[in-house]
Amino acid sequence: MAGTTPRTGHSEVDQRRAGELLSSDKNRAEHQVTIDAVHDRLLGWCSYLDAEPSPSVVPAGPVQHLATLVEGRLSRPEPSVLELVAALHPTPAVGGEPTPTALALQGELEPASRGRYAGPVGWVDGAGNGTFAVGIRSIELSGRHGRLFAGVGVVADSVPESELAESRAKAQALLSAIVRI
Repeated sequence: MAGTTPRTGHSEVDQRRAGELLSSDKNRAEHQVTIDAVHDRLLGWCSYLDAEPSPSVVPAGPVQHLATLVEGRLSRPEPSVLELVAALHPTPAVGGEPTPTALALQGELEPASRGRYAGPVGWVDGAGNGTFAVGIRSIELSGRHGRLFAGVGVVADSVPESELAESRAKAQALLSAIVRI
């Protein structure tokens, strides 16, 4: 019988999936491309910048994600949060790498415009401070109609059936939210 572990409160299934994610060479390589790009794009803005040596797993509803903390100290004069967002957007997690080639390919292959999907979402104040995240797994509602966006990172080692299953799991979380509205 599957239950939760007393120490973490996560189910045995969640822990098994986390272990599989951490041991997946494909997923770790895909994640590392984004971490390396974020590090490289921020390096010119920072006097100090470092990233954790190994990712951890963060649960997000029905899916789990690899996460790596990247932290640093901004150089003087400090850039505004909008300058940093412009330097980071789009990350390889949503834009691909190399970015210009990947974006051109997305323009050719994706049947519809992404609109606000995968764009920066956040706030900024008059002093240039703020907080932003990448707007993934999005729903655009207009009256009684909506467009749902959920995707995956595709790399050379991707298995189409696995990527489709992951996309469906991510989309299901959004569909569940719509049903509750």
